[in-house]
Amino acid sequence: MTDPRTDHQLAADLAREAGEVLLGIRGDFPADGEPAQLKSAGDLGSHEYLMAALATARPEDAVLSEEGADDRARLSAERVWIVDPLDGTREFSERPRDD
Repeated sequence: MTDPRTDHQLAADLAREAGEVLLGIRGDFPADGEPAQLKSAGDLGSHEYLMAALATARPEDAVLSEEGADDRARLSAERVWIVDPLDGTREFSERPRDD
């Protein structure tokens, strides 16, 4: 069964939840860790979360993600979600930024 939320509500919820995933990744990352590794962990973690959540909520929809392999099935899909799992990767990896 498709998730009953409107697309707008689903997008808002997923954005908030992906933000929580990113905060968890950043909080668990070693303080002396390499910024490039933090960027990669954030991109991957948010991407994986959003792909799984969209597959559950809107299984018939295609997804084009900046961090994922392009699935050309999106070209013939009725609906496509376009996702940037972590906009601002550089800023995400700059500690002690908290914005």
